[in-house]
Amino acid sequence: MSHDEFLMLPAPRRRRVLQAALAGACTVLAPLGAAHAAGGGSAASATPEDQLIMGISMNNLLSLDPASATGNGVVEIAANLYDYLIELDPESTTRILPGLAERWDVAADGRSLRFTLRSGVLFHSGTPVTAHDAAWSLRRVLQLNLALASPWKSYGFSAKNVDRLVRAEDDRMLVIDLPAPTDPKMVLYTLATSVSAVVLDRGEVLKHEKNGDLGSAWLTTHAAGSGPFRLDQWRAKEILMMSRNDAYWRGPARLRRVVMRHITESQSMRLMLARGDLDMATGLSVPDINALKAMPGLVAHTVQRGTLYYVAMSMQDAKFADVRVRRAVRKLIDYSGINGTVMPYYGLLHQRPVPLGLAATLPEPGYALDVAGARALLAEAGFANGFSTTIRVVAEAPFVNIATSLQATLAQAGIEAAVLPGTGNQVYGAMRERKFEIVVGRGGGGAEPHPHSSLRALVYNPDNRDAARLTNFQGWRTGFHSPAMNRMIESALLEPDAERQLKAYQDIQRAYDEEVGAIQPLSQMVETVVYRDTVRGYVGHPSATTRLHGVHKAPRA
Repeated sequence: MSHDEFLMLPAPRRRRVLQAALAGACTVLAPLGAAHAAGGGSAASATPEDQLIMGISMNNLLSLDPASATGNGVVEIAANLYDYLIELDPESTTRILPGLAERWDVAADGRSLRFTLRSGVLFHSGTPVTAHDAAWSLRRVLQLNLALASPWKSYGFSAKNVDRLVRAEDDRMLVIDLPAPTDPKMVLYTLATSVSAVVLDRGEVLKHEKNGDLGSAWLTTHAAGSGPFRLDQWRAKEILMMSRNDAYWRGPARLRRVVMRHITESQSMRLMLARGDLDMATGLSVPDINALKAMPGLVAHTVQRGTLYYVAMSMQDAKFADVRVRRAVRKLIDYSGINGTVMPYYGLLHQRPVPLGLAATLPEPGYALDVAGARALLAEAGFANGFSTTIRVVAEAPFVNIATSLQATLAQAGIEAAVLPGTGNQVYGAMRERKFEIVVGRGGGGAEPHPHSSLRALVYNPDNRDAARLTNFQGWRTGFHSPAMNRMIESALLEPDAERQLKAYQDIQRAYDEEVGAIQPLSQMVETVVYRDTVRGYVGHPSATTRLHGVHKAPRA
């Protein structure tokens, strides 16, 4: 039975199916749990002391290729298999730290960046890491022109100009000339957070090139990096294993191996954590997190991300092209109810396109469920009796729960919405093809601690033609196209005066409120990881580039 089919079953039958699955899981896991005493959470961990066993959902993990891999899940994997030129401090994300580059300089005019790479760093293959590899890695992203080329294209890079603009002067000096004026801080933040910015072993990748694909087919399931761990294997929607790189330039990781297991059922992960068959898990439901927190020996760790949960409407659809209908839908979201009951451990109430935690972010506008106000707007737009629509949603918590709440509140104003659960590829694929009506999703720049990051992802749409295929711009996906706001976003990015730039970003948020953008944020993502208290040194990163180099496990008593 598929996950989608499971979700559509009546609740009593879902419970019976889940109970049977858990019983099966207990049988399968019996060899792992044989050392446990009765009592679950108080038992000693069965996992090896030098291995970290993680439970995660890999539903949206479709590729490991840094030129095409999207989603938060792959970011943490890439941050441990590869090195970045620079990194962001997890405790203060606007602070840039050295990575492969031991120092860097920004030209006085902000149009050129120079990185001096440290010497003596080796790829997993044993070959030295050079500035030539770093230049080739960035060029490859633009030449393939897959999903992760989008941020670089927004800075003006292209397959035609990248060879000239990104170059190695020698083995240690990398130069990046910017093709157009921009805020160099944004470029540095992208270099520190985007999977596209990792440094690949050029020689190893090109050994596997086929038909001019620059090794893309091979890198879908393989890696060629210099990070603290090397990839042993990845079986999609099953397991990913990494082992320690003993030649790592920062010194060997304290763990010998990291194992990520694909588990989508929260209750299965809860059982396995309680039994000690997992060291760590993400994607747990609210009741299961609360239950695990009450058990001895388990810790819940929450990190705020920059990504936003939202309700998106397609302005390709005539109904939602009407600003009155979009304003009505905005009034039909139960923000307080969703954030109070569905979003604990998943998100925090937020209704702006610029994330929380940034100086430019305005206070909340105070949107609330207002059925009467929505009905009046719908009647004014010619929909006094409502209409029918569909809500596409990833078949996982909390997305399905948000969609169910939205379905109920839309119905109060006469809008009959059918919920269509699917995989991430199906839901966001429909968005990329502009073939949807409503999507409950999650997006935004998120990783880069700069207002432009989220505005670029959620609002900016420089070319609304279908033929433009700006699929990684969520504004384009929805068909929201405001030339005035595009100009405001472009101007704010180039404003050199900090106070004027701050005001410009606040003006953009007010304009977005007034124009009723097609994407309505409702909550800002937080990720809650539950782990056994024998796990030490874990620091979740707000940009999802969580590094496991220093993680270790205390000896069992």
